[in-house]
Amino acid sequence: MFLFDAHLDLSMNAVEWNRDLTQDLQSIRDREKNLTDKPDRGLGVVSFPEMRKGNIGMCVATQIARFVKPDSKIPGWHSQAQAWAQTQAQIAWYKAMEEAGEMVQITDLQGLHKHLDLWKNATSTENLPIGYILSLEGADSFISLKNLEIAYNYGLRAIGPAHYGPGIYAYGTDSDQPLSQKGKDLLIEMDRLNMILDATHLCDSAFWDAMKIYKGPVWASHNLTRKVTPHNRQFSDEMIRELIGRKAVIGMAFDAWMMIPGWVRGKSTPQNTGLVIEHIAEHIDHICQLAGNASYVGIGSDLDGAFGKEQAPGDMDSIADLQSITGILHKRGYSEQDIEQIMWKNWVDFLERAWA
Repeated sequence: MFLFDAHLDLSMNAVEWNRDLTQDLQSIRDREKNLTDKPDRGLGVVSFPEMRKGNIGMCVATQIARFVKPDSKIPGWHSQAQAWAQTQAQIAWYKAMEEAGEMVQITDLQGLHKHLDLWKNATSTENLPIGYILSLEGADSFISLKNLEIAYNYGLRAIGPAHYGPGIYAYGTDSDQPLSQKGKDLLIEMDRLNMILDATHLCDSAFWDAMKIYKGPVWASHNLTRKVTPHNRQFSDEMIRELIGRKAVIGMAFDAWMMIPGWVRGKSTPQNTGLVIEHIAEHIDHICQLAGNASYVGIGSDLDGAFGKEQAPGDMDSIADLQSITGILHKRGYSEQDIEQIMWKNWVDFLERAWA
């Protein structure tokens, strides 16, 4: 089945992790087998050949560069200018991938439908370009709102104002502050441009402020449920109901600590916890029960989002294994139409509403 993955940090892997995603997965792993600078070296699961093998013909692909202050316990760039420069290196890589025929950027309905037709009518997906919608994860790299307009002009269509900790425009995971005036101004300008607000990573206070202020389209590219995995990174039932009311789609993420409760970083493994892909169905079921249907859930895997096989389901060797979700949902009683909605159509329906 065609699959739309709404959150992949492709350019981060290319520019910061120095991975050539055009290569086969084993070649990428082999080249990293003696490296120790990142915990997921030699354990990545994403490459373009594997995406094509898994029929993942469309994705939301990110730019990401966080600014941090001197006392920060989380890594990031030491100035907004450096963060901006990092995102510009990332956009340069996406453009190079377009020129190579590996990717094609989608910014409007005409491009969306053209790309869907290309994949739908192809006899083989082996050499097809992967369609991507450009998103920014954390808005720290915007030195001013002038940067937002520059980014919109090179194709940026979605923004998550926050990431982890305190941010310039919004506080994110493991922190909590109401939206600042800068954050409110950002949302107003995004609204003017009809951009998509990604509610993922917003702290609780900023989430509710944003829901009051933002009038445009909202989605959550990669977020799970607080009911199944109690943590501020996940959405409470009240937040999920708010998103359902706004016709948002919530993408299911495959980072182990988000999928099951009790994961201890550095100690837990997919093997000693028994984590498998099927655990994601608990989160899917919960959202569908709250909604009364399957219209508000999608896939936003976050695979190779600074973790690899060491922090992914134990039965996942590559991103292509996301296709097993179809069988898992079928066994749980989901209809073929519901499964199609979850695998790709909910995201497309969302974009058709947002970009109409």
